[in-house]
Amino acid sequence: MRIATCGAALLLGTVLASGGALAQEIADTIYSGGPILTIDDAAPTAEAVAVKDGMILAVGTMEEVSALQGEGTEMFELGGRAMLPGFVDSHGHVVMGGIQALSANMLAPPDGDVTDIASLQQGLRDWMADNQAVVDSVNLIIGFGYDNAQLAELRHPTRDELDAVSSEVPIMIIHQSGHLGVANSKALEIAGITEASENPPGGVIRRGEDGAPNGVLEEYAFFGTLVPLLSQLGPEGFETFAKAGAEMWARFGYTTGQEGRSSAGNVAALKAVDAAGDLLIDVVAFPDVLEARDFIEANASQEYDGHVRVGGCKLTIDGSPQGFTALRDRPYYDPVGDYPPGYKGYAAVTEEQVNDSVDWCYGNGFQILTHANGEGASDMLIAAIGAAEEKYGPPVTRPVLVHGQFLREDQVDSIQKLGIFPSLFPMHTYYWGDWHRDHTVGPVNADNISPTGWVRERGMMFGSHHDAPVAFPDSMRILSATVTRRTRSGDILGPAQRVSVMEGLKALTIWPAWQHFEEDRKGSIKVGKLADFVILSDDPTAVDPETLAQLRVRVTIKDGAVIYEAPKDLPEGEQKTELRDRPFLGDPEMGHELLDAMYAAMKLE
Repeated sequence: MRIATCGAALLLGTVLASGGALAQEIADTIYSGGPILTIDDAAPTAEAVAVKDGMILAVGTMEEVSALQGEGTEMFELGGRAMLPGFVDSHGHVVMGGIQALSANMLAPPDGDVTDIASLQQGLRDWMADNQAVVDSVNLIIGFGYDNAQLAELRHPTRDELDAVSSEVPIMIIHQSGHLGVANSKALEIAGITEASENPPGGVIRRGEDGAPNGVLEEYAFFGTLVPLLSQLGPEGFETFAKAGAEMWARFGYTTGQEGRSSAGNVAALKAVDAAGDLLIDVVAFPDVLEARDFIEANASQEYDGHVRVGGCKLTIDGSPQGFTALRDRPYYDPVGDYPPGYKGYAAVTEEQVNDSVDWCYGNGFQILTHANGEGASDMLIAAIGAAEEKYGPPVTRPVLVHGQFLREDQVDSIQKLGIFPSLFPMHTYYWGDWHRDHTVGPVNADNISPTGWVRERGMMFGSHHDAPVAFPDSMRILSATVTRRTRSGDILGPAQRVSVMEGLKALTIWPAWQHFEEDRKGSIKVGKLADFVILSDDPTAVDPETLAQLRVRVTIKDGAVIYEAPKDLPEGEQKTELRDRPFLGDPEMGHELLDAMYAAMKLE
């Protein structure tokens, strides 16, 4: 394990600090020439950092660190750019992030061009035309990222509207939340969904006035359709997803990713990619506790096998707040769609399943991450963890609440009391803040979505996540949303919930490292930790907070090696939105090769 060299590195740091020198210790690389933000409160900035064998050897002044320079030492010139510890993913889905990287882009601006159903249809047609040979070969089209909240029609597309693109080729478009989707008639036929089909537990098949499925599928109805389609990928297809997802995480400065709500197959794909030397970052997987208990028991560990480990369990209680499938404790404010009076959403699982899952994880000493968006879902989680702690004692496994979008302030008090780590989703304030204000919770409660201010008032740590492929794993967009809470329309949603830039950076580094039990080796630039760094176009603590989203990742470094470097000719402020056209590791063809490889593995029977 890489951590085995920490003792020697710490000893060296002690000797250097006391004025001694170990001339025989020669750094592989010395970084200097720009602001270095260590995220270490004891020494928050530095002039230089020395690295040897993938570990941080020294942090300090240029004079101190240059004593470790030898004939073979590489001098890495920052050129005024800012260096920080590599970002740690508080919650995301690395493997399924490959879908986002390798499918038709259905996102709204600024990440895509879809603004109405006509542009969505045209986007699919354009993608088909650009990839006609692939479409002819595999007979399947996947689009990712449409959002009914951003469409001019303020509704989901229908099967008929997808049939207008193609009635012969199966089409599945995935909602940006990842909790809903729309299938055309051919995809519904393959899935066996007809007028006679009943809603599955925890899911809804939406229907037209004639009672026939209209193509829109919620929660387990959606998963039950998508999974069989994707299962045709085979191991090679999921390995392609895993490789592409890890490369995308690295583009945005992440050196540790998370594979939330994982499976044995996804873990196997990650390990296969890692064994081939192609997994660029560390990935922590959390398989579904309702489906993979034997696998969790056999594989959960705080030690990495290469770049992969199983961290514990994932439980999902409810769905999407912007899609009105999250379980609230009160009716939605003004839901758009055909909803009955007093509609509060619904749970995807039963209360018994929640209680049993939490009890099983506590009883076996496994960390549990729980998706709970609405207040009703958070109430279920708080009750289950309260019962487990009464039975087993205070938590030593650092239970995590994922999302907590509509937390009440009394619930924040409860998660503090129970020792639950909040992994929050402040990017909602940008992407869906206006929608939450106008439709999900109303103008008063919208100010307190993703309540980072309440959390910090209580002195609590939190993680700030992207939930990719729900959104791009865009670290600077996350930082901007956490600090400014500026919506798409320019409104500031809940100014009292804003936090400082440094708190926002800690929520991307040392605090999620703590969440993953890795604070001793990641999350700050400190002697003895892994040489995981990100180099940004500018110092985020020195710019106008309103410009944080314009900062760009220039270099990502894992274990002392460069795993991503932005193209030299990419302008500072340019926002490239089509991931397929973004060069992976500087190779503009790699995205196309990955796409072709993925589809080559997707031949349907």
